[in-house]
Amino acid sequence: MAQNLDPNSDGRGVLQFKTGLMSVIKQKLAKRDGASIDRDRDIERLWEFYKLYKRRHRVDDIQKEEQKWRESGTTFSSNVGEILKMRKVFATLRALIEVLEVLSRDADPNGVGRSIRDELGRIKKADATLSAELTPYNIVPLEAQSMTNAIGVFPEVRGAVQAIRYTEHFPRLPDDFEISGQRDADMFDLLEYIFGFQRDNVRNQREHLVLTLSNAQSQLSIPGQNDPKIDENAVNEVFLKVLDNYIKWCKYLRIRFVYNKLEAIDRDRKLFLVSLYFLIWGEAANMAKELDAKLDHGEAVRADSCLTGTDTGSVSFLERIICPIYETISAEAARNNGGKAAHSEWRNYDDFNEYFWTPACFELGWPMKTESRFLSKPKGRKRSLTIIAFRKEHLDIDTFKILLSAGPTYAIMNFIECLLDVVLMYGAYSMARGMAISRLVIRYVAFWLIVLASKFTFAYFLQARSSYSSNNHALTIVSLWAPVLAIYLMDIHIWYTLLSAIIGGVMGAKARLGEIRSIEMVHKRFESFPEAFAQNLVSPVVKRVPLGQHTSQVSDKLKLSVPSLCVFITILALLPYIATPMFCSLLILHYILSVLLFFNLSMVGHCADCISLSNFSFLDGQDMNKAYAAMFSPFWNEIIKSLREEDYLSNREMDLLSIPSNTGSLRLVQWPLFLLCSKILVAIDLAMECKETQEVLWRQICDDEYMAYAVQECYYSVEKILNSMVNDEGRRWYSISICLNLSTCLICQYHISNSIEQGSLAITLNLKKLQLVVSRFTALTGLLKIRNETPDLAKGAAKAMFDFYEVVTHDLLSHDLREQLDTWNILARARNEGRLFSRIAWPRDPEIIEQVKRLHLLLTVKDAAANVPKNLEARRRLEFFTNSLFMDMPQARPVAEMVPFSVFTPYYSETVLYSSSELRSENEDGISILFYLQKIFPDEWENFLERIGRSESTGDADLQASSTDALELRFWVSYRGQTLARTVRGMMYYRRALMLQSFLERRGLGVDDASLTNMPRGFESSIEARAQADLKFTYVVSCQIYGQQKQQKKPEATDIGLLLQRYEALRVAFIHSEDVGSGDGGSGGKKEFYSKLVKADIHGKDEEIYSIKLPGDPKLGEGKPENQNHAIVFTRGEAIQTIDMNQDNYLEEAIKMRNLLEEFHGKHGIRRPTILGVREHVFTGSVSSLAWFMSNQETSFVTLGQRVLAYPLKATFHFELFFIVELVSSLVFRVRMHYGHPDVFDRIFHITRGGISKASRVINISEDIYAGRDVGLNQIALFEGKVAGGNGEQVLSRDVYRIGQLFDFFRMMSFYFTTVGFYVCTMMTVLTVYVFLYGRVYLAFSGADRAISRVAKLSGNTALDAALNAQFLVQIGVFTAVPMVMGFILELGLLKAIFSFITMQFQLCSVFFTFSLGTRTHYFGRTILHGGAKYRATGRGFVVQHIKFADNYRLYSRSHFVKAFEVALLLIIYIAYGYTDGGASSFVLLTISSWFLVISWLFAPYIFNPSGFEWQKTVEDFEDWVSWLMYKGGVGVKGELSWESWWEEEQAHIQTLRGRILESILSLRFFMFQYGIVYKLDLTGKNTSLALYGYSWVILLVIVFLFKGVASLTFIALIVVAIALTPLSIPDMFACVLGFIPTGWGLLSLAITWKQVLRVLGLWETVREFGRIYDAAMGMLIFSPIALLSWFPFISTFQSRLLFNQAFSRGLEISIILAGNRANVET
Repeated sequence: MAQNLDPNSDGRGVLQFKTGLMSVIKQKLAKRDGASIDRDRDIERLWEFYKLYKRRHRVDDIQKEEQKWRESGTTFSSNVGEILKMRKVFATLRALIEVLEVLSRDADPNGVGRSIRDELGRIKKADATLSAELTPYNIVPLEAQSMTNAIGVFPEVRGAVQAIRYTEHFPRLPDDFEISGQRDADMFDLLEYIFGFQRDNVRNQREHLVLTLSNAQSQLSIPGQNDPKIDENAVNEVFLKVLDNYIKWCKYLRIRFVYNKLEAIDRDRKLFLVSLYFLIWGEAANMAKELDAKLDHGEAVRADSCLTGTDTGSVSFLERIICPIYETISAEAARNNGGKAAHSEWRNYDDFNEYFWTPACFELGWPMKTESRFLSKPKGRKRSLTIIAFRKEHLDIDTFKILLSAGPTYAIMNFIECLLDVVLMYGAYSMARGMAISRLVIRYVAFWLIVLASKFTFAYFLQARSSYSSNNHALTIVSLWAPVLAIYLMDIHIWYTLLSAIIGGVMGAKARLGEIRSIEMVHKRFESFPEAFAQNLVSPVVKRVPLGQHTSQVSDKLKLSVPSLCVFITILALLPYIATPMFCSLLILHYILSVLLFFNLSMVGHCADCISLSNFSFLDGQDMNKAYAAMFSPFWNEIIKSLREEDYLSNREMDLLSIPSNTGSLRLVQWPLFLLCSKILVAIDLAMECKETQEVLWRQICDDEYMAYAVQECYYSVEKILNSMVNDEGRRWYSISICLNLSTCLICQYHISNSIEQGSLAITLNLKKLQLVVSRFTALTGLLKIRNETPDLAKGAAKAMFDFYEVVTHDLLSHDLREQLDTWNILARARNEGRLFSRIAWPRDPEIIEQVKRLHLLLTVKDAAANVPKNLEARRRLEFFTNSLFMDMPQARPVAEMVPFSVFTPYYSETVLYSSSELRSENEDGISILFYLQKIFPDEWENFLERIGRSESTGDADLQASSTDALELRFWVSYRGQTLARTVRGMMYYRRALMLQSFLERRGLGVDDASLTNMPRGFESSIEARAQADLKFTYVVSCQIYGQQKQQKKPEATDIGLLLQRYEALRVAFIHSEDVGSGDGGSGGKKEFYSKLVKADIHGKDEEIYSIKLPGDPKLGEGKPENQNHAIVFTRGEAIQTIDMNQDNYLEEAIKMRNLLEEFHGKHGIRRPTILGVREHVFTGSVSSLAWFMSNQETSFVTLGQRVLAYPLKATFHFELFFIVELVSSLVFRVRMHYGHPDVFDRIFHITRGGISKASRVINISEDIYAGRDVGLNQIALFEGKVAGGNGEQVLSRDVYRIGQLFDFFRMMSFYFTTVGFYVCTMMTVLTVYVFLYGRVYLAFSGADRAISRVAKLSGNTALDAALNAQFLVQIGVFTAVPMVMGFILELGLLKAIFSFITMQFQLCSVFFTFSLGTRTHYFGRTILHGGAKYRATGRGFVVQHIKFADNYRLYSRSHFVKAFEVALLLIIYIAYGYTDGGASSFVLLTISSWFLVISWLFAPYIFNPSGFEWQKTVEDFEDWVSWLMYKGGVGVKGELSWESWWEEEQAHIQTLRGRILESILSLRFFMFQYGIVYKLDLTGKNTSLALYGYSWVILLVIVFLFKGVASLTFIALIVVAIALTPLSIPDMFACVLGFIPTGWGLLSLAITWKQVLRVLGLWETVREFGRIYDAAMGMLIFSPIALLSWFPFISTFQSRLLFNQAFSRGLEISIILAGNRANVET
């Protein structure tokens, strides 16, 4: 049937069965020869097959087992394999049922059709098992209990479900109201009926409240299993936290709550109100969430009346409430005009929020009045009329006061208020009488007092006091004082930077940062790691779990006296083996090897000076160390395993780094082998070369504590391994001779022990033969470590054992001992008969197998410990993790009691996984992504091949031949890029960590102790651990256009589906749109939007969980905020972490998440924190030098900078958890200018106060600050331009005003200098250069500089020089680097910090930071002048390709090149006409910083451009640039193709009259050059007539006319004639050029500003041609040095080394990559 498709097949087979079956049967429905086909037999056969399938897979028995399980409350199965099999059975049944349901409509209603309908009805009503498995659910199967999900078993979940159930005092639901699923009615059903909430919204929020209640209860206590109840305290906590903002809203507006007192309402009504709030929030879409308070109040009143029976009826909440508000907001957003409209012309996000915090919001009424002015469509009102519109268009006194806020009156009063705030603050704080507020305030007040004191002291002594000038000319005074004033306005940021670096460094040192700075320190401090880990990261539940009895047994054995110790151990080892020949030999070998490995030197000898065995405190400490190691080992091994999975380690390194479980019978702590590497071999060498006493030898061994550990472990391991090798057959031999053998062996042991006691071990044993003995023993262990025994291996092992015996007895033992052994008849007979070691018991026990493998490595590994691990990233991660163990952090709570949290990631259309074609696709240099990564990460590539079982010679074609290997290759590449796959893998480490932690805590739901012995694998197959992790952790990726990608069958959709298959806990939210017609019967024009949540079903296909209709298109702002706002309703928990899709996470840091979340419960001032800041590691820092610069800058900000904001400024709370993630955020401010990743937010707090993402267009585009993740200069410039523009837009908007008006003076200082103030000071830094140079040029033109210098020399005035020096330090980034250097010192040590800083300087980091100053200044300044900031996509690929000259010119021409040429022109004129006492050297010293700025701005894009100085690339760039410059533009031609189109695009920001006027004013500065130079010409002499300046304009016009009308050669000939026939000299000619060029640019700037006027006059074409000439000239001036340097091949090589900083440490020839692999492929 159905084309023989197998319904038992996995994956797509089930779907094929369903599709094929329905297709075949529907085809038979078609009429054939005008008659229908009889289909009853087909349906009957399918019905019989359905019943057969149920019987075959025992579905009915499963249902009965489920019923018993449900009644008893015990668990069912913890076998994940059985669960997966069960799910597949249910999935197949689901397919069959869907087909039967379709076919039953055409079946005989009295025959099989009736049976089918009865079956369907039974499933829906009674068959809870099948119904639960077939009903999609998110986390908790609330529709019906599931056999495959253990969450419903937890008592806190059952109690939460019971708490929201329908009670008798609720109004009765109508009889026809349908209850979904196999559950009882609850209060959500009543709310759905009353308010008309959407069904999926109700389902979503039902689960939300159940999880919230259950987690609140678990943090108090775990209820009993029999009758679980939610505690009243848990209900109150949820109620007060969820409705906290509503309560504050009511108090603020002085209105009555829906209840009189908290004690007056019962728990059902509390939960009813919480449920109502969640439902309103879940359906409010992406609108301003603050209006939830107003909606909640109105709905709560209605709900309260329903509970009292005074109101009934149903409405559609979406249509009646949400849609009208959405339409108003949407209309206002449309008036934004794409970000071009002024902020006063439209209402944004915060305006609507403010409205609902005023009494005017009550005019909306309840139900809402559609005729309200608030809901009316906006009219085309003027700027200030927006305020009047919000005031009901009434001009009363309050409206007039608000209007004053837009003018200077309020600004002046506000300034006076700030002054009074400073003056009166001390008195206000002194009245606090030592309260908490005074302790908080004094910190940041003292901080800013120190900063201000430093600033004013510097300003007075080095600027103001010595800046007196006797010159009274106004312009001269301005020229002198303007630079001083400019520096005065911005140098406070310098002092803030310095002081914050110092305080942040001191605090970091106090927090014990940087204790572990190298892998060598990891080795030395490893002994202390288990205890530190257990103290901080292990919950008390695990600490209470008793260890095995072996530790006490060890203590008892060690307490025996030395004389009886050896005899006791001998007898203990003897008794199990009944004196066989093998026993005799093994007993000798046991003692010989124990002597060989020196452990009995400490056990038997009288070396009391080395180790005292009678010290009971030492024994207790040893027991505790073993207990700590047992707690530490599962986590450490899982961390090492994750590093191996990420290919940072090889298999061998993983074995060396893994630590034994320390839960076995071995008698001491076992450390990782990488600590013990080569220790045994060194000990043997010491013994072989030792000529001193045994005591001296042992002390030499004990000097290296890990060598002593290695010797001791070898002793115990050899004992255990040799004892395990005796088989059962041997134990039955020669039982009669036990006493003889025992006495003989004791005599042998006595000789050895006596030799040790007498110090004659070198006589008893031939220590020179130790190396030979070890080689024979390692030959044995080398065979035994092979797990699969074969006859050949067994034979070889027996021979190896015999060889080992022969070496010991004939080479190692002395002559006397050898003679005694020869008298043992049993041994001699067994040897002669060939039975000695004829059979060996092959290791079967997992513990013995691991010990054999470990002992073999211990005896053979010769690598130094410093070389493990080799990978730099693995080293860095282990260093940071171990260092963090010693930090002060909150105690971890058990997983069942921890704070639940969600992780939230927005995604649009970025790369999910690199496709196979993308891996092989080559750029213009012949470089593919795969080739690039193979060269950058050669060790990781080798580890990858080893992991998938391939050799190092495996090629790409070989990998592509295998679908599995090809997929693994795609993941390997994607995990090294900025992809969604990397982010998802990192975030899912949270679930893995929680599963491991939960499993070790042994929450009793069927987990047996036996499963714990197989750690760490046991936790992955524990259904209870998985369920506990899902209860505490949720991960939602908001893929905005995932629905469109699926419809268009894009590869991104397929790759997202692949991620859903890999991670069962992953959830994907997206926006789905449907065409519903125009509403009048027509088609097209109208769309409905839905917010959907999906997961992967058992076959890896999308399974829709929720689908919530939205009021309209959610994209009203920038897009990214709406992508987050629509999906946040699907998150769970009390906390939420925001993660961008180009971030990562590590397992070792995920383990610390419980500790971080406990900070929400800590007290850090007046209030508990609501945002926890987390530092981020930028993983792209190793890609290039630019990425390293940005990474270091970001790291210094999120460590030192944010540490200071947390204390003493109390602006943030910072937690030193290492993430691949970003900003730290405000705690006391209670505000965020952007969402910061990877910050952790108090989720309930924020979703009740506007959410975590503000959606106002243009204003909220700076969602990242100091992200530092971009790796190319163009990417970095676009990112910084986006952030700078966003900050400029915030300055223009009302946001900063709203925040600032609530702060005191000092808190406002903290806010200002850590947000927009940073960009203001950056802009002031650049403006200082302009002000200084323009002032100097004016003084040079006026001749006043000579007189002033003379006066200054006499008076000792050095203010201007000091000012310039200060500006220079800021300009080149020295002060920006201070926090960076401090961070280096703190975390790397002084020497490494110095080396890193010097390396950065050699890699021209100062050039980069100076260039970044220009980027931030340009975009911030342009936004201040014209507005219109916009989001700029930076791209997240591997930046290794060469950027063309034309591309760089287009991007940086106006932001850097024009400004650099202007500064260069100022410097040339200053040098030509200025005066200094010191001559040329003084000019150099005064202008060197400005020249540095010019060079950085002009050539940084080409210095940091791969292959920027390669001759062939240079030639190609020139041709491309000329082609672009000369290409005519037109309609539809992009700026990338034509200079004319680009030129038009560059002018698009000038649109407002205000902007044109400001641009015109700024353009006037260019006319200063011509005015000054005219009077300095030799031709004009000392003539100062104004007419002379007029003549210069005439000459300029003539030159323009000639240049346009005649050929270039003719024009040059006319100039030569003019020089020859007139007094015009060649210097004058160059001077004229210096004067006319800026004048022409000024005219060009004015023409661009007033473009429309020139179009009317018909001059625009001429203006455009002159613009082309200027761009051509600037391009040639920049291109010429590049072309010159490209002639020298070594320049290109040096640049490659400069760009790719890791080449220095890895010895990688990046030039090979840049040259490409094409030649190898072609040959």
